[in-house]
Amino acid sequence: MRRLAALFLLAVACAGCGNGASHFTVKSRFVGQSLRQAVLLPPGSSRGRPLLLLLHGRGSSPDSMVKGSLRRALKRLGARAPVIVFVNGGEHSYYHDRADGRWGAYVLRELIPAAARRYHTDRSRVAIGGFSMGGFGAFDLARFHRFCAVGGHSAAMWRTGGETPQGAFEDAEDFARHDVMGAARANPRLYGRARLWIDVGTEDPFRSADTELAHLLPGVRFHLWRGEHNISYFENHASKILGFYADALARCRGRS
Repeated sequence: MRRLAALFLLAVACAGCGNGASHFTVKSRFVGQSLRQAVLLPPGSSRGRPLLLLLHGRGSSPDSMVKGSLRRALKRLGARAPVIVFVNGGEHSYYHDRADGRWGAYVLRELIPAAARRYHTDRSRVAIGGFSMGGFGAFDLARFHRFCAVGGHSAAMWRTGGETPQGAFEDAEDFARHDVMGAARANPRLYGRARLWIDVGTEDPFRSADTELAHLLPGVRFHLWRGEHNISYFENHASKILGFYADALARCRGRS
């Protein structure tokens, strides 16, 4: 029985092992949890590298985004490759402050400094993006913090609170505080000089909303690719997506 228990604990501890990712934990006072993050490190030293935050989808985990195509693309970038942190957003936080935790504050005020300290990254060069729930979170968080680049990949976007799924927001007031599309209509230049990217699949239920958001924001690079709303779609285009972030971070040198 002891041997079986030990093997079980080892299996739990190694969930996600074998995908090439490292891990570290942020003990968050804003969320009241210890949250395990996944990391892909570029070849060589991480010191002075830019930092890319990638946010996972609803009901998923940081390790769900660690794909072989992304690892290969990171290796090909060589000296331009960023440190990639796959951010733990819980079950359905949508990465914004809410009654069950200040998820936005945790990302901006705890996770980013913790990653910069741990991997000695360049604090002036940080980009953020995400898949589905994470795509929404990236564009929402970037309204309150300046990033070099912001990306949404099959981003979960809504025009009204009535379109949102249960659990995404607490009530109409919560949605209004984090209405990304409404904020873009009111101020199309709210992301300042950040380089913007939106991609979505031809069969994705968020195709219409993502297309509209891309039209609202000047200078956004928009891609409509064949595919559905699943992580395989992200994996199929991971190399192009990572290339965008690498280019944006390289051009962002010296910005705050």
